[in-house]
Amino acid sequence: MWWRGAVIYQVYPRSFYDANQDGIGDIPGIIAKLDYIKSLGVDAIWVSPFFKSPMKDFGYDISDYRDIDPLFGQLSDFDELIAKAHDRGIKIMIDQVLSHTSDQHAWFLESREDKTNDKADWYVWADAKPDGTPPNNWMSIFGGVAWTWEPRRQQYYLHNFLTSQPDLNFHNPEVRQATLDNIEFWLKRGVDGFRLDAINFCFHDAQLRDNPPKAQELRTNIGFDSKNPYAYQYHYYNNTQDENLGFMEDIRALLDKYPGTVALGEISSEDSLKTMAEYTQGDKRLHMGYSFDLLTDDFKASYIKQVVESLEARVSDGWPCWSVSNHDVIRVASRWGRTQNAEGNATLAKMLYAMISSLRGSVCSYQGEELGLVEAEIAYEDLQDPYGITFWPQFKGRDGCRTPHPWESQKDNAGFSTAKPWLPVPEAHYTTAVDTQEHDENSVLNSYRHFSAWRKGFEAILYGDIEFIDTPEPILAFKRSYNGQTLLVCFNLSNETQTISLEELGVSELSLITDHKLVTATINDNNLEMPAFASVYAKLS
Repeated sequence: MWWRGAVIYQVYPRSFYDANQDGIGDIPGIIAKLDYIKSLGVDAIWVSPFFKSPMKDFGYDISDYRDIDPLFGQLSDFDELIAKAHDRGIKIMIDQVLSHTSDQHAWFLESREDKTNDKADWYVWADAKPDGTPPNNWMSIFGGVAWTWEPRRQQYYLHNFLTSQPDLNFHNPEVRQATLDNIEFWLKRGVDGFRLDAINFCFHDAQLRDNPPKAQELRTNIGFDSKNPYAYQYHYYNNTQDENLGFMEDIRALLDKYPGTVALGEISSEDSLKTMAEYTQGDKRLHMGYSFDLLTDDFKASYIKQVVESLEARVSDGWPCWSVSNHDVIRVASRWGRTQNAEGNATLAKMLYAMISSLRGSVCSYQGEELGLVEAEIAYEDLQDPYGITFWPQFKGRDGCRTPHPWESQKDNAGFSTAKPWLPVPEAHYTTAVDTQEHDENSVLNSYRHFSAWRKGFEAILYGDIEFIDTPEPILAFKRSYNGQTLLVCFNLSNETQTISLEELGVSELSLITDHKLVTATINDNNLEMPAFASVYAKLS
């Protein structure tokens, strides 16, 4: 099972590398940088959507699941990407956005025409209330109600996201089969797995019951802004329905026909850790799940411990995947760095990759983490994200984490493209470009590479159990054990030196692993002295 303990490197194609110099990254651009990706020591690439799309949500609104958008290339380019990645020992995973399509998809164009066509029941349609208002109180994540009136049918359709992203009706077995057929199209082309976007949104409550209100002090949902009206409800009925578990089993049964392939589900529910456990239960559902629980502003050892322990208590034989950055949230170097007055601190960036890669599970690492990139400040006139445009200035959207990857510090647009890029490259990113870090042995990039290779030598880190140690803030400490090998792992999450006694760690002596670049702690008088953002690994057996 290659995916257990794997590091999966997320590529956001629009912003990775522009091979045809039109200002937008593309699949040939990923191919051109495969040697760079291999140098990172990662196991797989997760490629964000590149399918045909009107790009209202930058590819997460798909109009054709079986074709490449011309912005990114063509099918032959994708076939080349798979072949050349496999030649380098790198797996390819792709996004599948199953719960909704674009409103330009042929299925929806037919479905909206009337109530009797062959696709009439392929989307979630509902009559208006007697007063003409929507059928219930469900809200869209991207702002406003989750229902839009379609005059052709004289009905409302459901969209949990943008109005241009109508939700499919998974209560219809034809929809489920068509979705599985689309997944198999890519399996036959040789993909090694799928990241399943918003996978718990596939089914809705067939009775269309109202979501209950949520008290203001409880509007702390993970994954979206608490000022968004979406946070005003408990989302018991518009997602995470019991029927979806059967569909997860259908997906797993299909993947089992293609040995070695894997499904990773993105989950955001009222209790995401509980849902992760359910969706990865046994050998009949998803292989892995990940949530937004470590994509928050909460950078405390106690919080990280609570999240992981909570999942461990529920997950039994399931397998988690952890991430601290992706294309939807503020970059971790800023999000967590700001809490310690250390935004852009290279030592912090090194420690964060070590920390997330030392938890029990696999890892999703977002492009730019290996450079320690900070969040970009995007002017309103440069915004592209509809989410940010709607909620500006209280919420500035997701463009700040999606700016082009900086390759060369002395070139226009940091070597991403000779054309004006779809988002500007911030000045701060030029100084952390790949070419600047390549020749610095102590750079974030070279530390990332070193740690990726180093951790593969420890089965306890890749596959082992995890047991947390009760330590005071800001020390995070745990043991990883596998086949008689036990490691003690400690992190100082603060910007100041911390001292903790060996007694507090529950050990009488430590054998520090000193061949790891991040280990900067020392032992004095039975105390472990940890400089700012130190990472410590020690053998216990």
